[in-house]
Amino acid sequence: MPGRVVLAMSGGVDSSVSAVLLQRQGYEVIGLFMRTGVQQPETDSCDTKSHKKGCCSAIDAQDARRVAERLDIPFYALDFEEDFQRIIDYFTDEYLAGRTPNPCVVCNNWLKFGKLWSFGKQLGADYIATGHYARVLYGEDGQPQLHKAIDPEKDQSYVLHGIRKSILAKLLFPVGDYTKAEIRELAREFGLSVATKPDSVEICFVPNNDHASLIRQRRPDLDTAGNIVDSAGNVLGQHDGYERFTIGQRKGLGVATGSRRFVLEIIPETRTVRIGDKEELLAAGLTASKVNWLIDPPLDIPLPCTAKIRYRTPGSEATVRAFGDGSAEVRFAVPQAAVAPGQAVVFYHGTRVLGGGWIEQAVPAETASSLQNRGRESLLSL
Repeated sequence: MPGRVVLAMSGGVDSSVSAVLLQRQGYEVIGLFMRTGVQQPETDSCDTKSHKKGCCSAIDAQDARRVAERLDIPFYALDFEEDFQRIIDYFTDEYLAGRTPNPCVVCNNWLKFGKLWSFGKQLGADYIATGHYARVLYGEDGQPQLHKAIDPEKDQSYVLHGIRKSILAKLLFPVGDYTKAEIRELAREFGLSVATKPDSVEICFVPNNDHASLIRQRRPDLDTAGNIVDSAGNVLGQHDGYERFTIGQRKGLGVATGSRRFVLEIIPETRTVRIGDKEELLAAGLTASKVNWLIDPPLDIPLPCTAKIRYRTPGSEATVRAFGDGSAEVRFAVPQAAVAPGQAVVFYHGTRVLGGGWIEQAVPAETASSLQNRGRESLLSL
């Protein structure tokens, strides 16, 4: 039966349509907006005369508030600036550790389905909803499961893998059963002013995609310049900061090699960036830590799955072996390129999310092959 639901409202079309859908389904909806204090660059949509901290966040809050007023639902703008600064610190520290962070996953785990849900429970809410493209379905055993959205182009289940299994039954994703085009059409039918508002496609605190500048602003005293080397250790050139690089990067390397080269490894201890051929990017598998399971995983037994190592990839056939310490080992059926430590790996069975964790290390294809060969040799010697 419908009850009270707190809805994370960003001022965008997805969460705004979610509010209408929930209300029409009979839920008592309360809108919550997270103020992060992030200052966006000046644009035509901002009042440049009063451009202050978080001006665009304030504009988004106004959009969300207008929708709430139109629907006559309570609306709260919550100050999460201090908490959000910790997410930006995580982002910065991961790059300085030679890893590639995923702040959207951390924000979902800690803020939206953590602190925001805690506030919702104080309001007596039965559920929490967001405008994410995902679905909660119920299996034959009556237990809730996290699934991909209907629209494969907009599916966001990858960034939701860290949700606690215990709150799955409390989650509502109203737009997960629709395509993006259908949601915009519904927004027009509902007369929402945000019907044509552009989607947010960038990290909200890096609006110009220049994460290196952000890192240098937050850690101005660090010297991160060093050498660019090839696989043999030969120095090919210098760089002005290893935080500018990510595993698999091809453009903007700053050296001329005569052929295409890719970032293979970032070594923060020596401030070295190692580059090489595309074939050297291939990994037979990976190790992961802090794995959050949405199923009861069989420990120490390979589990067939589809493993997704980046948001914008379809995933690949693999097996995952779970261990009691929260780690996991993944083996791909076909070697995958650019497995980046710090990114999330998410496991699927069809559309269902089984769980996911943080990539710690790639297992190079040649390493896996040599290990298999040594295993075969050991068996032959018996």
